[in-house]
Amino acid sequence: MRFSVLLPALLAASLPFAVSCTRPSAAEKAADTSKPAIEVSDSAAAAVTDSTAAPPANRGSSELIFGIPVDSYNIVTGKVRRNQFISAILAEHGISWNTIEELLRVNRETFDPRRVRTGSTWSAFITMDTLSRTDYFIYNHDPRVTYVFSLKDTLAIYRYDAEITRKLRYSSGTINTSLWETAMENELNPNLSSELSEIYAWTIDFFGLQKGDRFKVIYEEEFIGEESAGIRRIHASLFEHSGNTIYAIPFLQDGTYSFYDTTGASLRKAFLKAPLRYSRISSRFSGARRHPILKIVRPHHGIDYAAPIGTPVVAIGDGRVTSTSYEGGSGRIVRITHNSVYSTAYLHLSRYGPGIAPGVYVRQGQVIGYVGSSGLSTGPHLDFRFYRNGSAVDPLKVEAPPVKPVAPESMEEFQKIARGYIELLATISY
Repeated sequence: MRFSVLLPALLAASLPFAVSCTRPSAAEKAADTSKPAIEVSDSAAAAVTDSTAAPPANRGSSELIFGIPVDSYNIVTGKVRRNQFISAILAEHGISWNTIEELLRVNRETFDPRRVRTGSTWSAFITMDTLSRTDYFIYNHDPRVTYVFSLKDTLAIYRYDAEITRKLRYSSGTINTSLWETAMENELNPNLSSELSEIYAWTIDFFGLQKGDRFKVIYEEEFIGEESAGIRRIHASLFEHSGNTIYAIPFLQDGTYSFYDTTGASLRKAFLKAPLRYSRISSRFSGARRHPILKIVRPHHGIDYAAPIGTPVVAIGDGRVTSTSYEGGSGRIVRITHNSVYSTAYLHLSRYGPGIAPGVYVRQGQVIGYVGSSGLSTGPHLDFRFYRNGSAVDPLKVEAPPVKPVAPESMEEFQKIARGYIELLATISY
């Protein structure tokens, strides 16, 4: 069939690596569900990085976990608390400081205690005898990586990498309220909405989505067993917004993969449409707005995005930080000059991003601060200001120029890839 011939060719043309794939489980969302599934493992279930022989990773047994006989131990579980060290957890379970120091020193090539994550889970395996000795300790760094500490005769730490299965999926959705809620309604990985918003950040205002807008997308999703481990990569998509159909076609140019529309124009613009994700507009640009605290009518030359305290705020474009200060009613603020014409300001921040200071050069999408409620504010939000030649303009009405398009000498190759993806996307039903 044409589909089965096109897919390997497209993947070979657009990717620098081999891809394993399978049809999605949501058959009603996939195109041509009669096609067979192909599923290939990404790695061994127990890839041990320590040279010492480790206990077998027998996760499937009801009696063994990483070769440890569960029924022989009392198991205590917990989560790593903020600013808590793995050594402190081990000490709480009877491991001497000398033993901990030796364990971490001998196994420093396998395990770095400085990279322990807050919120990660752990389990201590304690003997059932009167000694109540901790023989094993398991630290689940994330769904992909687990470390097993052997504390018996030989002090050792073994790393286990979960078996990752990649599946090529075909999905679609129609917007009722928001992109994120549509993903949830269609039982799609919630990270898909984040990935799509990244691709279309320069061409679609996701705060202005309308009911009836819709999308189709071809992407790789990674699984550990039956549990999703996240979106590995989006291969192609289309988004219908306000009567316009915008394709996202991947293409390698100048050593970098980027997304382009069907004409070869980059979807990446000079500026992001918004400086943060997943919030709502609580107040728009206005020449006369009643101030919620001062109770007077005066211009509001910005867009207020309501969002929880601590939400990351990013620079909408490359530029240089000109000011980080506390400016009265504006609270904690970051000002960025992007070029000789455009500049932006981010008000009411709770704190600044790492390394953000006057004179620092920032890249588009870099975190420059976090949503707060500093200054005159009724609640946590970001007041975002956009200036053209020093005058405030409505950020929602700024038309930014696109970046470098597909080069003329590459257009024939690009059009071939684009036609293939467009045909594939056409096979997906809403």
